[in-house]
Amino acid sequence: MELDFERCYRAVDSRDQRFDGWFYTAVRTTGIYCRPSCPAVTPKRENVTFHPSAAAAQRGGFRACRRCRPDAAPGSPEWDLRADLVGRAMRLIADGVVDRDGVPGLASRLGYTERHLNRLLTAELGAGPLALARAQRAQTARILIETTDLGLAEIAFAAGFGSVRQFNDTILEVYARSPSALRERRTARQPEAGTISLRLAFRAPLHAGALLGFLAARALPGIEECDVTTYRRGLSLPHGSATVALTPGDRWVSATLRLADVRDLAPAVARCRRLFDLDADPVAVDGMLGADPALVAAVRTEPGVRVPRAVDGFELAVRAIVGQQVSVAGARRTLSRLVPPAAGELRGFPDAATVAELGDTAFRMPAARRETIRALAQAVADGKLDLEPGADREESVARMLEVPGIGAWTAGYVAMRAIGDPDVFLPTDVAVRRGARALGLPDSPQALAAHAERWRPWRSYALMRLWRAA
Repeated sequence: MELDFERCYRAVDSRDQRFDGWFYTAVRTTGIYCRPSCPAVTPKRENVTFHPSAAAAQRGGFRACRRCRPDAAPGSPEWDLRADLVGRAMRLIADGVVDRDGVPGLASRLGYTERHLNRLLTAELGAGPLALARAQRAQTARILIETTDLGLAEIAFAAGFGSVRQFNDTILEVYARSPSALRERRTARQPEAGTISLRLAFRAPLHAGALLGFLAARALPGIEECDVTTYRRGLSLPHGSATVALTPGDRWVSATLRLADVRDLAPAVARCRRLFDLDADPVAVDGMLGADPALVAAVRTEPGVRVPRAVDGFELAVRAIVGQQVSVAGARRTLSRLVPPAAGELRGFPDAATVAELGDTAFRMPAARRETIRALAQAVADGKLDLEPGADREESVARMLEVPGIGAWTAGYVAMRAIGDPDVFLPTDVAVRRGARALGLPDSPQALAAHAERWRPWRSYALMRLWRAA
């Protein structure tokens, strides 16, 4: 990835928070790297280099700034936007695939050789998949050191390190402090035993009301709940279950996690960020959409509207199928019968293998829709259909369309919310057409689709605007 020196330096000189996560500033004289908005004195031009990833800066021998915490910056919005191999790889690394399955597992998921994947990531990001995962492990370890009472050896393995020595060496290299020295900076104890509280950074603005309102209307009892300030849900993670409470604020989203296994911290954080679309660039999105006279008023009065995404691609696909040609409230009632609430804590949605084996009595819906869900579940369980963020978007949509009962609307909706495609448009959607009329846009599918071409590559965000207008 080429970084224009002048543009990057201007962003650093103005401490522009919008560029946090896009690149990292390394200062030769201090040996540290920072986020662009670091409040420290702007370094001289001749002492600065710019890196496309924290891992690249670490590879160059720089340590993380203790003042601006560059490892806690929002992720680059580029990885949500891009559908190519690098974008897919970055989404999978964030979800902890390298920690669980190694680089061979990542390469296998992507369908490329390890050598080709390493070469491509190094060319684009200045570091290979192992170094990128290592940078993430260091951040996970720092969070656990500073916010939990776990022993340091437990933290080492929970963060994904292969040995305590590797953990000690990495923390010392990245933060210029030993794990025990970092522990001295530990924040106040957690409000409840077994919880981890942290702050999830985002690029302002964030329209929390639109986000929570969308999720509240679709909240499934026993799985999730939402009020005007906080969203809570159960999660099914690689090593066990979890619950999370997310409360948006002015500068970050406060997250409180209860994990059955602390090794799931990184994937839990990645899924929460994905659900709230926290790595988006709202200034770029609103700038594009606000250039359309039909949307300019909506953008000005409600800046920062995000696309609510998903923590589980299969769950989202089932919801989309159940919601075909019925109201949001009707779909919610049907789903509540399919997954009845259980006593106790919120839990994650059943996995594909479980749903594929459910008897007919569990599906209180038309037979054709029941068989569509079963066919989808079987395809996901067999590995023939990938609905997670690292999926090839075009291939996944094509595979979904092969399932009887799944059409263009359902496949597009799943691509937008589960796979994270920022450029989906659904011109046949009744609410979209109603919103278009409210904003003075043409409401015929053909004319509306033609008008929406000017909103690329952010048509998914335009959809949210039209739904709100409806």
